[in-house]
Amino acid sequence: MRNEEMLLIPGPTPVVDSIYDAMAGETRGHTDPRFVAIYKQAIEQTRTMLKTDGEVFVVAGSGTISMEMALVNTVAAGEKLLILSQGYFGDRFIKLGEAFGIEVDVLQAEWGKQVSPEEVEAKLAQGAYKAVTITHADTSTGVVADLDMLVPIIKKHGALVILDGVCATAAMDEDMSKEYGNPDYKIDVVLSGSQKAIGVPPGLAIVTFNQTALTARKQIERVSAYYCDIQNWIPVMHDPANYFATPPVNLIYGYVEGMRLVLEEGMDKRVVRHNAFGKAVRTALKEYGMKPLAVEEVAASTLSCIVYPEGVDDAAFRRTLAKKGIIVAGALAHLAGKAFRIGHMGNTTEAMLEKAVELIGETLNELGHTVDTTNAVKCFNEQLSALV
Repeated sequence: MRNEEMLLIPGPTPVVDSIYDAMAGETRGHTDPRFVAIYKQAIEQTRTMLKTDGEVFVVAGSGTISMEMALVNTVAAGEKLLILSQGYFGDRFIKLGEAFGIEVDVLQAEWGKQVSPEEVEAKLAQGAYKAVTITHADTSTGVVADLDMLVPIIKKHGALVILDGVCATAAMDEDMSKEYGNPDYKIDVVLSGSQKAIGVPPGLAIVTFNQTALTARKQIERVSAYYCDIQNWIPVMHDPANYFATPPVNLIYGYVEGMRLVLEEGMDKRVVRHNAFGKAVRTALKEYGMKPLAVEEVAASTLSCIVYPEGVDDAAFRRTLAKKGIIVAGALAHLAGKAFRIGHMGNTTEAMLEKAVELIGETLNELGHTVDTTNAVKCFNEQLSALV
């Protein structure tokens, strides 16, 4: 990669040269037949990855646009929404729901833990909820949601499953054709963005609706949106020669290349690789006295929130590490200054993560915290070898 730094934050993630090269292609008109063919390819690649029988939307926007598009097209003002929050980005659905006049209830887990299935069961039994949001991997805490436990409970109570895959899509299992114990128990909406496990620069909102979710949109007489109304986008997704809003032409070029790499590797292999990377990084950092916020049983494969040992200055640590070419992210909310977040997804490689483990140890030693870098690197490699 020609990147000068290793961007190991929870997104954006490292971009490989072939994606940069694709984005450097000549900018064409958004209705030019040559671009239309490329845009069609982007839509079909997304359909293949998520295995959906519904509609795929790949449009200009951020993950927040994806969240808004998923919500406003499925839950009408006055209807009830249950939010399962395992961190900062689960909580974001609260403000979104309130902005559209949706009646919002929330089950919030302690940071670093999952919302329990028993809580979800009890809450859904209390009233008719139109939909339930699940954050597959919360970017603030590094906690993964247990879809095998949650989806059957939600569907049993007749609610739509809206899955926030921003920090999971293309790394974790989000098969929309999968039956969770019953032919009708499936994920209804997956929302995501281009800049995390897909490994493309920020700027694309990706949302997929199955047939059940599309029926829910048809039953809403009027949505409080224009750009985010999927009815305005469906004609474009069927034939990108149609115009609604100008797509980011060069970013679509890059997305097609990014998705080519995803599909070439294959989702089964990507799930295994990301699980291995996450466990290996967390195992290695424990050798430095660094504690993952999420215990291994509930830890996401795409990023980790790592709590500092006593006495480590967050700003000094991340500043010193950045000078060595490794960029990690600070923690959010009440963990700010007490932890950092490291991404290990998308186009990151074994060599990059091994180097990061080494330089994190080197940084700690320079800051006066004596650690065994050689042993940590050994633990990383041993753990990776055992899992891949």
